[in-house]
Amino acid sequence: MLNQTIQIKVKQRLNKLASQDYDNLECWQIVEAFNKAQIEWPRKQLVGTNILKQGDEQSKRRVDDLQVLLNHVVLLTTPSSTYVESGPLPANYLEFKRLDLQAFNECCPESRPMVAYLVEEANIPNLLKDPLSNPNFDWGETVCTLLDGKVRIYTNGNFSVSPSTNLYYYRKPNLIEIVGCMNPYTGVISTNEVLCEFKDDIVEVLIDEASAILAGDMEAMLQYQRETQAADKNN
Repeated sequence: MLNQTIQIKVKQRLNKLASQDYDNLECWQIVEAFNKAQIEWPRKQLVGTNILKQGDEQSKRRVDDLQVLLNHVVLLTTPSSTYVESGPLPANYLEFKRLDLQAFNECCPESRPMVAYLVEEANIPNLLKDPLSNPNFDWGETVCTLLDGKVRIYTNGNFSVSPSTNLYYYRKPNLIEIVGCMNPYTGVISTNEVLCEFKDDIVEVLIDEASAILAGDMEAMLQYQRETQAADKNN
């Protein structure tokens, strides 16, 4: 969907197509509200706070809607005594999906795939000393945590991890930009047109979300309630 269409639809939702009063919308306000909606909407879908209470990949709709944000990157790792630590997470990182890694030890120099379960950092001491949950090369299972913008993969000193690992994650949506409109994040006039990457049916939901944000800013409670209900109904 074109950005001009998004602007027209947002103004229509807020009854601002021909408004000349002090509530007239600037284009940068629409850009900021729409991009804010682009961040809030996937978070609601991923954790199941949408109206259907469906989280990540719990239905075909969720898989289809969110697949555009699913990304893959290779992270380099640095070994330590009981764990290996990856390099920094990507700048567009939004939420963890899974980790694929290869491991080896003295008895099995040929690397083998390992399953890494994401766990809470607070539980690491208990998990490492528990024989039923600690990292086990024979079973091909280990645990990992997120700490300081990095992934920490625990080995308990029982095996080594290959110097690179594959991270699958949900990324942040690309922010839209409108040519000739000030970018609210940089304060610079945009010279390139950046379109929304979501499907048109999702863009319609995002328009309702953005309209609700703007209505709340303007204290237009009727429009706020209507657009919030419309966005929730279509999730």
